[in-house]
Amino acid sequence: MRYLTIPLNSSFNKNNFSCGKIVLDEYLHKYANQDIRRKLSTCFILPGIDNRIKGFYTLSNDNIPYEDLPVELKKKMPESYTNLPVTLLGRLAVDQNFKGKGIGELLLLDALKRCYDVSKESIGSMAVVVDPLDEEAVSFYKKYGFIVLPDSGRMFLPMKTIGEIFK
Repeated sequence: MRYLTIPLNSSFNKNNFSCGKIVLDEYLHKYANQDIRRKLSTCFILPGIDNRIKGFYTLSNDNIPYEDLPVELKKKMPESYTNLPVTLLGRLAVDQNFKGKGIGELLLLDALKRCYDVSKESIGSMAVVVDPLDEEAVSFYKKYGFIVLPDSGRMFLPMKTIGEIFK
């Protein structure tokens, strides 16, 4: 599959990006390149004209404790795993100039497709996990089927469910 996003590179103007959430803006402006160099995460952008960034997301490896899974998923996972491999969708943001145009959904679907492809072909991952920044983010992810992990504030979407989207 062809993806809509490309890896962040120096030809794009990060400093003009503003989603209205300081922590996300600051991340892109100051820390994204450092995290990429340190191999802590990858950052994908949706490019616009004049080297603008319409939106971005980050991905990295993570794990969740077996005990945090809902009962119906625990039954399907081996108890010998104390932690289960997942992919962390760490940040997802859309520039304010492009809000309300479905770009958040496009970025999410692009990220989920990347995660699914990698889980099939390269690195095991049983779900995509997010750490929602606020209630607006929780509502956004719930619309796409993400499930709240009790007592952690995290949300996840099983890779099996993601696979059904891309059949």
